Amino acid sequence: MAAVAAVGVVLLGGVVFGVSRCTRAPHAVDDKAIAAAATPVVLPLKPQDWRGEIDYRALDARIQAMMHDRSMTGLAVAVVEGGRLSFVKGYGVTAPDDGEAVGADTVFRWASLSKTVAGSLSARLAQDGAFALTDPLGKFHTTLRLPAGAQETLTIEQLLSQRTGLPRNAYDGWLEGGRAPKMIRQALGDVPPQCPPATCHTYQNVAFDTIREVVETTTHRPYAEEVRQRLFLPLGMSSATIGMGEISDAKHWARPSRYGRRLTLAEAYYLTPAAAGVNSNIVDLARWMQAQMGLAPAVLPAGVLEEIQRPRVNTGKPYGNSPLGRTLEKPGYGLAMRSFGYQGHRLAGHSGAVDGYRATMMFDPAKKTGVVMLWNSESSLPFKLQAEIFDLYYHRPFTDWLELGKGQVQLEP
Repeated sequence: MAAVAAVGVVLLGGVVFGVSRCTRAPHAVDDKAIAAAATPVVLPLKPQDWRGEIDYRALDARIQAMMHDRSMTGLAVAVVEGGRLSFVKGYGVTAPDDGEAVGADTVFRWASLSKTVAGSLSARLAQDGAFALTDPLGKFHTTLRLPAGAQETLTIEQLLSQRTGLPRNAYDGWLEGGRAPKMIRQALGDVPPQCPPATCHTYQNVAFDTIREVVETTTHRPYAEEVRQRLFLPLGMSSATIGMGEISDAKHWARPSRYGRRLTLAEAYYLTPAAAGVNSNIVDLARWMQAQMGLAPAVLPAGVLEEIQRPRVNTGKPYGNSPLGRTLEKPGYGLAMRSFGYQGHRLAGHSGAVDGYRATMMFDPAKKTGVVMLWNSESSLPFKLQAEIFDLYYHRPFTDWLELGKGQVQLEP
């Protein structure tokens, strides 16, 4: 498969936003450094183009070793250092039987990483006056019902920060069984709550997708079109789409798999597009991360990013009681954006998981450095790899987070 050879530069509010070879130290990100990306750009697909604080040859060797694990099928990775795209590479294949090599243009599912799009769109719409984040859902006559009629007072901000009070992943099984999201949302009012609304973090999919109804009511435009016009197009994310038909129409797309067996592409979570509906290649996911770093202020201004990334509720550890989970400090959740401490640094991001796919984005907002990964299997190994990448960037002693060769314990993203 022919990999993407180059990408265009998008001019956003006077700041050039694109990808280029990393030619400067990552710790001095300023307007001049960003403007340098206006020169013709080539994706850093080859070792001679991998430049930065990270030893990318060592990272590449580590990923290749990881890909030998039977849990892996295909993987796309991109690293941004100091705001610049410094490393892009595909590994493995798009399907376990007759797949092609994964490249920079292979399209994957974002799964729950899609929630960051809903949170960002909502924060931008609030800034533009379409609604206020403090508006109660009752104002918009959504299909969501909560115990004791709490949907009347639960705010948009509380919905996006996963504070409905419902038990974790309420009625996801119904969604996977084919029931319509609107019908499920109406039934949630009969579910015994885990906590009073707005008082604790309980992760949701069907309930979270209520934000789609709010967006469509206030903008009078389908959610997918609003996302495309306000976010994907101005950010130059040409491969980014929402929906099952869109991924299967892509020229190069990764099929879902589990331990070497191809799975059927499932529609269930595509029916909740705000929660899990986005697809793209790895370069466009890197562009999304760059925007979250503040490199696209015309699309996501600093004030909007502060709203998105500010922790609003404490959460459990994102990776449970695993070694990585125990290392992450003070985990919190903003507007569909996780944050936590790692070795004295504050990181932000989100992960996702649906049948046959996983996705993750983790970045240091202060350093404008981070990693995105998309893969078409249910392996937990890439989640652990994130810590090794940040250890390389922070010049920390090597820790064998991957523990290759040992029995793999599945991590919940």
